Amino acid sequence: MNDVKSEHTGGLRKETAAEHVGGHVVGEMGDEGDVGKVEGVGGQMGGQVGGWEGYLREDGRKGVRNLVLVIYTVECASFVAQRIAEGEQDTHVIGFPGCYDNAYAIRLMLALARHPNVGAVLAVGLGCEYTQPKRIADVVRESGRPAANFFIQDVGGTETGIAKGKQIVNQMREQITRDAKRVTMTMADLVIGCECGGSDGTSGLAGNPVVGRLFDRLVDAGGLAVFEETVEMIGLKEMILSRAAHDEAREALAHAYDKAMAYCQEVRQFSAAPGNFAGGLTTIEEKSLGAFAKSGSRAIEGVVKVGEPVWHRSRLGNESEQSMSPESANPSRGGHASKKNAGGLWLLDSVPDAHFMQFGYTNANDSEGLMDLIAAGCQIVLFVTGRGSVIGSPIAPLIKVTGNRQTYERMQGDMDFCAAGILEGRVTLDECADELLALVLATASGAMSKPERLGHREFFIPYKHQDVPLLQVGCRV
Repeated sequence: MNDVKSEHTGGLRKETAAEHVGGHVVGEMGDEGDVGKVEGVGGQMGGQVGGWEGYLREDGRKGVRNLVLVIYTVECASFVAQRIAEGEQDTHVIGFPGCYDNAYAIRLMLALARHPNVGAVLAVGLGCEYTQPKRIADVVRESGRPAANFFIQDVGGTETGIAKGKQIVNQMREQITRDAKRVTMTMADLVIGCECGGSDGTSGLAGNPVVGRLFDRLVDAGGLAVFEETVEMIGLKEMILSRAAHDEAREALAHAYDKAMAYCQEVRQFSAAPGNFAGGLTTIEEKSLGAFAKSGSRAIEGVVKVGEPVWHRSRLGNESEQSMSPESANPSRGGHASKKNAGGLWLLDSVPDAHFMQFGYTNANDSEGLMDLIAAGCQIVLFVTGRGSVIGSPIAPLIKVTGNRQTYERMQGDMDFCAAGILEGRVTLDECADELLALVLATASGAMSKPERLGHREFFIPYKHQDVPLLQVGCRV
């Protein structure tokens, strides 16, 4: 054991990395999980730390949860969908508000419907919208998952729709519990994403760097790490390109950066808000340096767009490329990823591409960015904030990290992990990364994050346009 300063008392006591998680003793996690039971935590982090059970899906991916997902296909159906899930165990909701269809949104929902943490799907529509619940259910069934669908207009309205939905959800839960294929998971099976929001001066000095160190360990163990927010990398082009794993990745990164710069100039807004300045940040370049720190130090394997499962891109690059149009496979379009590594570090590009309607905002709010990461197949997502946050996410557990001691102490009920000890000299970056890894592995093995326990499942699926992947590529996994 190591002597570490207790986050509660400020004194010294004997504590393992597995016991001391995110500024609180693991006992606070309650009956949902015990970090101390995660095999290998606190030991050598360079190998395949793990040994917990997950859920095997037909495409080979492994989930850390086994959820029923209710999807509504228009805002008019959102009330019924939310009431169907209300009070139902392990039942989450997402949906698209638009009455007119949007390829980007459909691609995103299809990726979420076949997420490794999802065991079954119920699609609910009103009855007159473009996006068809049956089409979603058909694609889900092809993935080997139970799926059902109905129109509220066809079943008699609100009360009958809710009753029918609850009956279906309960039947699905029984089925996926009974038929679950449990398998051993290690770090090599994990796909973890990270976004930052509400950044302050501590985000780039502690919060994002500890995630970056965690990403290094994940990649070294054969897992996948995904980071995003190219609009928060303005001013760092040469630094980003120097991290490319190979020439193809360098071209894709250059295209993604140039598109982000052009986008910011066109909308006349860079990714800086009053809260960032109040938190001590002074320029977009300063904020970019802090945001980029969450990527760690490993080579960047390629660029994926929203709705592309990075697990498949990393393993089936040749097949994926053949199914795309020549334009989609062009590295300058950001559509060409590495075929040299089954794991690794990837950049998620969520910036809209040029379109005659000029619609779509990039990361209009934090929830959209998290949904983009989850659609890439991340089983767990990390959110770094200096100012504090009260959001959660459906489908994938959200772990909230802060480098700000005052924020953590003020919002302990919402913040999962405090990295302020790095700035205070209490722990080294490596020691803090050990603690964060212990929390991540505990969450992967079933312990609930604070947003999960509080019931936070915010989501946002907007109208937007991206050129690739083509809709059939997004639907074919």
